[in-house]
Amino acid sequence: MKKIIAFGASNSRNSINKLFATYVTSQLENTITTVLDLNDYELPLYSPDLEMVTGIPKKAIDFDQLLKSADGIILSMAEYNGLPTAAFVNLFDWLSRIDMNVWKNNPILLMAVSPGGRGGANVLKIMNELMPFFGGQVITSFSLPSFPKNFQEGRLINEELDKELSEKIQLFQQSLQ
Repeated sequence: MKKIIAFGASNSRNSINKLFATYVTSQLENTITTVLDLNDYELPLYSPDLEMVTGIPKKAIDFDQLLKSADGIILSMAEYNGLPTAAFVNLFDWLSRIDMNVWKNNPILLMAVSPGGRGGANVLKIMNELMPFFGGQVITSFSLPSFPKNFQEGRLINEELDKELSEKIQLFQQSLQ
């Protein structure tokens, strides 16, 4: 069985991205999934000066170890003002100090969920371009706009989006072989 790490790239306690990443893991077959919460990996704001004085925080090292143990990653990006969240960027900055191959050459299902109609299009574009430079093999990406309208009672109710997501999950699963 393949081990999957999934998380929403937000530190909101009610993160729709974490909720959606969790939902997607429930659609996988023959996997062991671990859903992470960025709130469990709260880190000081990265600075080279701080790193020189204190070293790399244990929580960043722990997160890096989880990525090393994974066979694949499901990452659902939150978008704040068109950019990744500060919590995610800060974690990423610390992880890149441990190893520039942040994503460990893992296959990635990259997603963005938004209450708005664009479904995190800006952050998906940014991350699709950046991931390969840091060891991320984006197999496919998925955008879910209008979250409250399209995701209800714990499931994706928009049939067209559900079909698209199923196809993308299938591509991701095939990459794990």
